[in-house]
Amino acid sequence: MAFTRAPGKHRRPSRMQRGTARAAGVAALAGTGVVGSLTAPALAAEPAAAQTGLTPVITLGDTVAERIDAQAAAQHEAARAAAEAAARKAAEEAAREVAAEKAAEEAAKARAEKERAAREAERKRLNTFVSPIPGSYVSTAYQSGGAVWSSGSHTGIDFHAASGTPVQSVGMGTVVEAGWGGAYGNQVVIKMNDGTYTQYAHLSSLAVSAGQQVTAGQQIGLSGATGNVTGAHLHFEARTGADYGSDLDPVAYLRAHGVNL
Repeated sequence: MAFTRAPGKHRRPSRMQRGTARAAGVAALAGTGVVGSLTAPALAAEPAAAQTGLTPVITLGDTVAERIDAQAAAQHEAARAAAEAAARKAAEEAAREVAAEKAAEEAAKARAEKERAAREAERKRLNTFVSPIPGSYVSTAYQSGGAVWSSGSHTGIDFHAASGTPVQSVGMGTVVEAGWGGAYGNQVVIKMNDGTYTQYAHLSSLAVSAGQQVTAGQQIGLSGATGNVTGAHLHFEARTGADYGSDLDPVAYLRAHGVNL
């Protein structure tokens, strides 16, 4: 038995059939010139369509490039600004360090100068000498002869002074004796800072005691007429040691220490 398709119902043409039909149609149209008229405008339009499509792409590319250039420029500017800021900061820190070093040097110099001035002041204080009775004069010279002195000559000098006149240490030192000294009457003996000794005799009263530190110009007693004397005065001696017989020329001694007599 043979089968036939039902009227009005057809299968979809196969791919081969569709291709054959398209080819036949094109061939048929070619003879009439329709294909040429249809394809020519289409082919002519294709370059325009391609050109129109490329223009936005090129424009978009330029914009992106400009943005990239702008970002690069901004980054470069930011880097330059950061470098300048870092350089300024480094310069400021260096300037602060230099200023701090200079301030430290100035402070050290000031301290050194202050210490030097203090040492100089102390040196002057230690080496300052004064007359035992300011404004007085020598009434009896050193090594003057006479029977009044057991050694046959004067072992010191006498300063003119009424009884009760303040007597002061000629320099800085330590009191080693303060009391009765026989023929010297009430006396004070001071060991000076330079190792020499000074004696103040015939005092009416004492103002210091043994072991006491004294300075130049400090009052140590009052002049008088105690001991072996003929009248009130101050007997002053300079010695190399604390004991009698080690005397020096008192005038030369005081003058050597800057005291004018």
